[in-house]
Amino acid sequence: MNRRQVIRALGQGIGLAALAVAMVGCAGGNDAPMETASAGQIGEYRLGPGDALRVIVFGEEQLSGEFRVDGTGKVAMPLIGEVSAKDRNTRDLEKEIATRLSAGYVKDPKVSVEVLNHRPFFILGEVRNPGQYQYVNGMTALSAVAMAGGYTYRAKEDYVLITRGSDPKKEIRKAPITTSVMPDDVVRIPERYF
Repeated sequence: MNRRQVIRALGQGIGLAALAVAMVGCAGGNDAPMETASAGQIGEYRLGPGDALRVIVFGEEQLSGEFRVDGTGKVAMPLIGEVSAKDRNTRDLEKEIATRLSAGYVKDPKVSVEVLNHRPFFILGEVRNPGQYQYVNGMTALSAVAMAGGYTYRAKEDYVLITRGSDPKKEIRKAPITTSVMPDDVVRIPERYF
């Protein structure tokens, strides 16, 4: 029921209970498609620009260290140069670095890659401290709300609006509060009207 229909219903003398039900329907009237992914369904962490990494080449201290994924999605490594990290998981990057090092630099290299600092996510709307926050593995929209100081008294608490950082179209989707949050995502907590 839209707001015009509610006003018309008032004019026709429909009871307050019916009005309340109609208004609740109007308050939640976001036409965004519903996100179906919930906690644990997004998949493993994919690297991207801004991630800080620790790369260890066992037995080769001069090749080990802390590196940052640059704006083009690459990591500059000693001897082997730039290695593409964007949209890869840490195991894929370990294999790529090991393959390049074994091509004439290190015999049978053992490589470990660990994410030191993840890219941030953003939370807006009806939370006490909206802004940019550091991503933590296994985050859900509810834990993002907790990081932002909790809900305001006006918050609609049964769903969130989320824009995936990995979505090239940047569609806003309605999602359950248990939905996984990933780096570069924008989470908005809508306002309730009653």
